Formats: sequence, C-alpha cells, structure tokens
Amino acid sequence: MPITLNFELSDKDLEHFQAAAERSRKAAEGKSSDEIIAAAATVLENAQKAEVPGFILQRLTRLDDMIAMVRDAGWSLPEDDRKRVIDTLTYFADPNDIIPDNAGPLGFFDDAVMVELSANVLAHEIDAYDEFCEFREREAKRRGVDPASLGREAWMDDRRQELQTRMHERRERDFGVGYGRSSGYASKRESYVRSWRPGSFRVG
Repeated sequence: MPITLNFELSDKDLEHFQAAAERSRKAAEGKSSDEIIAAAATVLENAQKAEVPGFILQRLTRLDDMIAMVRDAGWSLPEDDRKRVIDTLTYFADPNDIIPDNAGPLGFFDDAVMVELSANVLAHEIDAYDEFCEFREREAKRRGVDPASLGREAWMDDRRQELQTRMHERRERDFGVGYGRSSGYASKRESYVRSWRPGSFRVG
C-alpha cells in the first residue's frame, strides 16, 4: 500500500546541501561544459537502470529538463544563462556527491533533493522553457512537422525572445532569493504533461 512522506529541510540541512554543491563546483573546475552535461546525463541513465522509487524519478525528470535547456538548439540560451544552468549541473556530475549513486536505488535520494533546490534557483528559467516547449509543439503540430526535427526556426524567434526577456525580468525581481524557498514543483507540476524537448528521461 503506498504511503505519503513529507519532510522539511532546516536551515542547517540547506547549508549542508549548499556546501556539497560548492564542493562539486570546485571539483568540476577544469571540466568543459560538455563534460559536465554528459556526466549529469549519466546520472539519469543510471537512475533508470536502478529502478529508483517513483518520487525520485519524478524529480529527476526536472534534471532532464535542465539538461535539455542547454542542449536545445531551438531554445538557444544566451551564454550567461547557459552557464547559470550548467553551474547547477555540476553537483550531478560529481561522482563523490553526498550519497554515491552506486549505493542502490536510494543512492539517488540526494540527487532528488538537489533537483528540488536547483529547480527553485532556476524557477524562472524552467517556467520559460516549459512555455517555449509547449509553444513549439503546438505550432509544429499546426504546421504538420515533427518538433524533434526543428532547430532554430525563424518563426520561433519572437516567442523565444519574449520568454527569455520575461525570464530575466523575473529573475532580477527575485534577486537574492536562494534555496530558502520551497520550489513547489512536485505539487504544481503533478499533472503536468511535458511537451517535446531533447531529453532522454522517461517516467513509467
């Protein structure tokens, strides 16, 4: 019989994860962006093989979205924004994170927590990217094309620029708000159906 577990991270707990994230960033010094992205993607591949619990899988879907954001030619993030996302991926590229991923299914528990924290930091980036993916899939269907076949099409430019401008404005408005907020993605996106994006992670 399934049960629901809720827990809250204290300020001390958050400091622990922030310190771990900083260690991972230092460990990633000298690695290229492509190496960090590939290593984070490997976490998802290993998680799918490990039969991890559903609540972890749901959160790792957002890690797949973060990776897709920097791989997606259609979204084409400006370099500063791309670096901001890649900085959050360094934790997942660290083989010496809080709980080693080879510790069995629950070895990905710390990754799930860090996804929640990262989704909080990248809330506006994720919201903007979600809307872009919905727009692209809807327009691709209307035009009779496969969204997976699209690159940086001219007809997407205005919508991309609009969403990225809004993303910047909202991020500047919230400047200084860090891990202290709850991301809320687990509850807000519970019934969310993902539009196409260049990801590889599947739940179910």
